[in-house]
Amino acid sequence: MIGFIGSVFSPWYRWSGRRDPQNHCCINVATYGPQGRFTMTDRGRPALRQSEDVFEVGPSSIRWDGDRLVIEVNEVSSPPLISRVRGTITLHPEALFGQTHALTPDGRHHWQPFAPIARIEVDLSPGHKWQGHGYFDANFGTAALEADFDYWTWGRFPRANGATCFYDAILRDGSQQETALHFHPDGRMDHITPPPRAKMARSRWAVRRETRADAGVTPQQRLAMLDAPFYTRATVQTQIEGENCIGVHEALDLRRFASPLLKPMLAMRVPRRRGWTFAQ
Repeated sequence: MIGFIGSVFSPWYRWSGRRDPQNHCCINVATYGPQGRFTMTDRGRPALRQSEDVFEVGPSSIRWDGDRLVIEVNEVSSPPLISRVRGTITLHPEALFGQTHALTPDGRHHWQPFAPIARIEVDLSPGHKWQGHGYFDANFGTAALEADFDYWTWGRFPRANGATCFYDAILRDGSQQETALHFHPDGRMDHITPPPRAKMARSRWAVRRETRADAGVTPQQRLAMLDAPFYTRATVQTQIEGENCIGVHEALDLRRFASPLLKPMLAMRVPRRRGWTFAQ
């Protein structure tokens, strides 16, 4: 799930000229498998309420409760499977990390992995109840993604001694930006030398994909998650420093996303709801 202020993938935000991020906010939830649903309702300024510990967008919220992050979901999924998606996600960070990492040389885009090592409990209808690895991060920017990037991949891979994250981007000027970090359960973080880039099979929409892997290793998709003409998310198996690991990987083609032909297609999956009144 993703909480947005200034919903970067919303066609309504793009069509508005991106002048008022608070007027285009969203809590996006995607689940997978036979009962999988996708919710991404673009909501107006009246639906946004924030405090130091709580972020609310309409009927859903994200809040700190002591040392755990609690996400209350109450959304309606988009076509073709329209239904209520309701329940709770609870994230238990093993450690919190405060470092912010620039994704562009001019600092217009940043990434902050708050809790790259965490445990998560999911209880969502319809049909999703499980526990496992969790992850919590944030992206911040002062420009549209497609204004500064052509393409990026990101991956987070749990390992025996923590978690490793890779963030690789190709900027509009053709230069490349790479970030490779390893996080330890005791709160330490190391900048590491990443293994080589390794190509993997394209997605069903033919989005090109690559991640990092030891020399001679070809990463393999283990579970298809989200597939769009410009974006793909999947669980991927790779090898890092001789260790086989399975993590979540994404690839984002911003040249495709920039096409105006995509925006009407996205509007079918991202409905716009302007009004909202919080209960007193």
